[in-house]
Amino acid sequence: MLPQSLSALLRSDLPKDQWELIVVDDASSDETALIGAQYADTVVRLPVRPSGPAFARNRGFEASRGDIVVFVDADVCVHRATLRRILHAMDDDAGIGALFGSYDSSPSHTSVVSEFRNLLHHYVHHRDAGEAETFWAGCGAIRASVFEQVGMFDEWHYSRPQIEDIELGRRMRQDGHRIVLRPEIQGTHLKRWTLKDVMLTDFKHRGVPWTQLLLQEGPNASARMLNLRTSEKVCTAMAGLGWLAVGAAIVLTNPLPLLAPILAAIVIAFLNRGFYRFIARERGILTAIAIQPLHQLFYATNVVSAGMGWLLHTLLGEPQAPVSVVAGVGMDITTWPPPPSRPRSGVWGRGEGGQPGAVRTATVGRLPEPAAAAHRT
Repeated sequence: MLPQSLSALLRSDLPKDQWELIVVDDASSDETALIGAQYADTVVRLPVRPSGPAFARNRGFEASRGDIVVFVDADVCVHRATLRRILHAMDDDAGIGALFGSYDSSPSHTSVVSEFRNLLHHYVHHRDAGEAETFWAGCGAIRASVFEQVGMFDEWHYSRPQIEDIELGRRMRQDGHRIVLRPEIQGTHLKRWTLKDVMLTDFKHRGVPWTQLLLQEGPNASARMLNLRTSEKVCTAMAGLGWLAVGAAIVLTNPLPLLAPILAAIVIAFLNRGFYRFIARERGILTAIAIQPLHQLFYATNVVSAGMGWLLHTLLGEPQAPVSVVAGVGMDITTWPPPPSRPRSGVWGRGEGGQPGAVRTATVGRLPEPAAAAHRT
């Protein structure tokens, strides 16, 4: 995917003297660095072992020179206008601290699972355009000053792809910075989703840590602040009711409780009728019908994720920084990024899928003269 995604960036209609391209190789075992060197202004190679996208993005930022840092995942091909639209949007409104876009409606893989996953993302981001409470690093931009001020990505608690961008967005919002969702800023997603990928991502990498993050905000936290609409909570509750009813039917050897999953499916379909109409327009009525079981499974996974997240939060409390970091703080050793302060009682402190690969950073805005970067790889 890397040649495709890097080529897409270089086809941007924003003049190249206004931005730089940085490839971060997170200890890959393939030729990521060699491929990146054919396209990038800077290649940052992280040795030894993969440390995750939060760590890699932070290192890319430290090598950047622009006023705005744009994060683009290695499996995303940005549109020609993406960087220009980002720059113009942030130049036109100095109050925007960060913004992010959306996948387009033409993913490279057309299996039912891939279509469902990518089009759900596209639909939700277009539906919720405007002021946002979280951040998305698949194709998102942050002012460099804001990114540094809030402590960058939390590389201490998120050592693999999870919700490090959502958590960053929460700290930004609690610090008073605006985040805007601009769905016209788009990229094509190259990932091929499988059912296993979807379930693992929704449970382990998103659902459980997302629930923990919500609980860490305390009883005064607003569910809206983590993009949890009432309809989403109702759908998740209905999915949970359906699974409980199935269990009851098995235990009681009585088929009557099986009416509940049918009712739950009807309610979920009704509340998501806008999404299904969108799928029908884009891909046809058969695809709209075919994705409904996947959507039901999505909400069922949310139920299990919420339960596991609550259990882990109850038993273990908030995630702790690694022992080496805690020991360094105890000895008054300064680290960068600083260990982020976790939220307590709804107050946030200041501070801060898959395979090892490349996380790319494009910085745009006012760059120093090229001679200032003569040391670059």
